[in-house]
Amino acid sequence: MSSTAISPASDTRTPPTAGPATELVSRLHSLLGESSVLTSPDERLVYECDGYIVEKKLPDIVVFPSTTQHVVEIVRLCNQYDVPFVPRGAGTSLAGGTLPVGGGVMICLTRMREIEEINLRDRYAVVQPGAVNVHLTQRLKGTGFHYAPDPSSQGACTIGGNVATNAGGPHTLKYGVTVNHVLGIEVVLPTGEIALLGGPSEESPGYDLTGLFVGSEGTFGVCTRIWLKLTRDPVSYRTMLGIFETVTQATEAISGIIAAGIIPAALEMMDQGIIGAVEQAFHFGFPLDAGAILLIEVDGLEAGIDAEAGRIEKICFHHGAREVRRAQSQQERLLLWKCRKQAFGAIGRLAPSFCTQDGVVPRTRLPDILASIQEIEKRHGLRIVNVFHAGDGNIHPILLFDERDEDQIRRVILAGDEILTRCLELGGSVTGEHGIGVEKISFMDKLFTPVDLEVMGDVRHVFNPEGRCSPKKLLPTSAGCANEHIHRAKPGRRAAM
Repeated sequence: MSSTAISPASDTRTPPTAGPATELVSRLHSLLGESSVLTSPDERLVYECDGYIVEKKLPDIVVFPSTTQHVVEIVRLCNQYDVPFVPRGAGTSLAGGTLPVGGGVMICLTRMREIEEINLRDRYAVVQPGAVNVHLTQRLKGTGFHYAPDPSSQGACTIGGNVATNAGGPHTLKYGVTVNHVLGIEVVLPTGEIALLGGPSEESPGYDLTGLFVGSEGTFGVCTRIWLKLTRDPVSYRTMLGIFETVTQATEAISGIIAAGIIPAALEMMDQGIIGAVEQAFHFGFPLDAGAILLIEVDGLEAGIDAEAGRIEKICFHHGAREVRRAQSQQERLLLWKCRKQAFGAIGRLAPSFCTQDGVVPRTRLPDILASIQEIEKRHGLRIVNVFHAGDGNIHPILLFDERDEDQIRRVILAGDEILTRCLELGGSVTGEHGIGVEKISFMDKLFTPVDLEVMGDVRHVFNPEGRCSPKKLLPTSAGCANEHIHRAKPGRRAAM
């Protein structure tokens, strides 16, 4: 795509010392300072992948803007030198969304991390894209308000990244995903122009361009400021742990809870493999012989919340729960959520590498997809453990492997594709919150008609007419899948995560 060839796809050499590439680097140094421009191979290696470690690609240059105007000038320079560019936050994305497929410049937004304003009277906050999700949660403690979206990577992921993938989290069952809580976005378009989509008001006339931008996975431009809706804290919580002999019993209880007209704030499931890893890490007292556990939380007014929790307990026992525990203090509640949200960190005890899938099925088909996952696991000789947002059917099977073994990588890719294909067969989707990135482009023509994809391409062309911003992401191209320039993880090289 780029007419200014800075370095080959998997090259680890220092960029050329003469020509347009050197001129671009020099101008970036003048704009940002030398410490904010990375060009050496060892520095760039850290940015060769995001949380999807199966695919890797070195950016040619990594830059760290600290203002919106910096981003404007970087984008204009990329346009001038006909170089592709891709925005990146913390790199916790799990579908290759921040991979620099076309090489070029990676715009790392982690220095734009300020929480600029908290307006409790009008119930909104203004943050920069590199603000870490949990930092906003901490700033809001004691105010009576919170920012509802809470991805499991909340301690590391940035709100700009959450906007890119329309991230969810455990509490989306009741409160909705990121798009339900974004009021407005300041964007540097791929042309270098600044656009304001929406704003602090709940209602904006005209087309919902804010909703269109959220979930566009960095293909519509670079987000530089976000207005977020704040939600009043619930008066009370009841947090429960349901312990089941089998995964089937747990998934039947999930369907029973929803069928009873109860919408918990969160309804999460962990299978035996995850239970063992989490227990070893945090020593909460989880039963290691349990086939599955459900983490269930209801919130709201004090009046009636115990009755609702009691109904949930009865439904769990009806479907075979051997025990239902209630958190007896705020400390116990927070420890339960720590165990769930840090489950992925505990997986390092099970394997040197892992790949997390992100499919969706109707809640009633959860037993079917989990049975299929078990069959796929055996057929490919892999170990797969499960932790997921059970209440809305968003599954996260975690495929364990060693990336130093090319055959294991091959089997992981095949198994992941089969799991997602099965999700489609059961009436679901190939992503609930991680996005398409580069990982799932081959599924887009299975999800959508050619006309659908053509219209999506037309919309992207309006925002990104030259295709330099995050090229070969999200939508298939006429050349086929977008990852023809990416190399698989090489044996013997540990992924940066």
